[in-house]
Amino acid sequence: MTGKMAAQALALLREVARLEAPLEELRALHSVLQAVPLNELREQVAELRLGPLFSLLNENHREKTALCVSILERLLQAMEPVHVARNLRVDLQRGLIHPDDSVKILTLSQIGRIVENSDAVTEILNNAELLKQIVYCIGGENLSVAKAAIKSLSRISLTQAGLEALFESNLLDDLKSVMKTNDIVRYRVYELIVEISSVSPESLNYCTTSGLVTQLLRELTGEDVLVRSTCIEMVTSLAYTHHGRQYLAQEGVIDQISNIIVGADSDPFSSFYLPGFVKFFGNLAVMDSPQQICERYPIFVEKVFEMTESQDPTMTGVAVDTVGILGSNVEGKQVLQKTGTRFERLLVRIGHQSKNAPVELKIRCLDAISSLLYLPPEQQTDDLLRMTESWFSALSRDPLELFRGISSQPFPELHCAALKVFTAIANQPWAQKLMFNSPGFVEYVVDRSVEHDKASKDAKYELVKALANSKTIAEIFGNPNYLRLRTYLSEGPYYVKPVSTTAVEGAE
Repeated sequence: MTGKMAAQALALLREVARLEAPLEELRALHSVLQAVPLNELREQVAELRLGPLFSLLNENHREKTALCVSILERLLQAMEPVHVARNLRVDLQRGLIHPDDSVKILTLSQIGRIVENSDAVTEILNNAELLKQIVYCIGGENLSVAKAAIKSLSRISLTQAGLEALFESNLLDDLKSVMKTNDIVRYRVYELIVEISSVSPESLNYCTTSGLVTQLLRELTGEDVLVRSTCIEMVTSLAYTHHGRQYLAQEGVIDQISNIIVGADSDPFSSFYLPGFVKFFGNLAVMDSPQQICERYPIFVEKVFEMTESQDPTMTGVAVDTVGILGSNVEGKQVLQKTGTRFERLLVRIGHQSKNAPVELKIRCLDAISSLLYLPPEQQTDDLLRMTESWFSALSRDPLELFRGISSQPFPELHCAALKVFTAIANQPWAQKLMFNSPGFVEYVVDRSVEHDKASKDAKYELVKALANSKTIAEIFGNPNYLRLRTYLSEGPYYVKPVSTTAVEGAE
């Protein structure tokens, strides 16, 4: 039966090629193709003449274009990327300059297939004109077109040949001239450059030689505060790799960022870029060594503490996120602990905000608290357990009740964030004792009627799992409670108790 469908599709394709205005035939071909399996189209690949479909795209007729794009999408899937790269070069080039974005997206998705294929990609690396068109797609109005172009160029540059094609030819001039389109397009090119730089020290080297990295760094320290705030995000991405961090340190960029934070007090516009700059250091600290970064750049820690006191929720939010990042590993926790009473004041503030701030900031506070309090089992020394216990009690007069109260508010995100705090401390003996001695808490943990949505059920299940898998739980909660947790665990997150149907059961 299906072989017939494929034959029918080929017949319609021939009709489309023969006729002047084949609108009906295109509609028919479109619906037939939905039913033909890809493997059958693959068997007929030699028979597929796509030329006529591509030339119909040039008529700029809305419905014809839409039908052709959809038909081509299906037929091209049946072709090997190498075949597409070799035999449809001209069509691909035309597709990238077509006025209709859907045609550009179709073409770029084919280029996406080609660049993933090591045999096919060499075909387009030798095609300077096609590469140039891809570069110019970054400057388009349509974000999907630009993103697809960036993705393909980023993929091409994973090989030595690709790096050479991009950086050792006139393409570099094309990139630079596309950047002049406007601010947004310039950032897109920076994004591409940072993506390429992140791959290896060698690709970073190509990017720095091109002068584009230097240009990005100049804007980071330039006068325009809005540009600054966008550029720091790119530079933060660059700092995610070891070779990227080394480069930023060598070039003195980290010192410059620190100096800008120092000078921020006297800049009335610092609220535009300060959050990004502080976040940069938070990420840097957790990837390198929290202790070294905080000792070398004391202004960073100073600023974070200062920002948590801010009246501006944006500032408070970033400071809270950063404390969470910094305290996500043990070395970072110890750095914070060393600041003594300042950190205790900060905990009081975060505890207060998690109860009284707007919902979005509450959630960020709860996430930071989870990050600060979590200790992996293998790092649970007496000292560290004493530390997390004292942090927990600094948050509020009765923190367990505070978070239980928050978790009963009608926002699933808040509910999950509060459960995450319990999950973070669930494997620490002091917390298990608190939970066990808090009236009704164990009941609350195993009560399935509290959670109604999937995310909340998942969050509750994680809490039960963290408790049930702890070595000290049976001893602290007692065996009957331990067995209740085990039962909950084995029944899974979405278990619903069967409702009894007979009246007799009720009389037992």
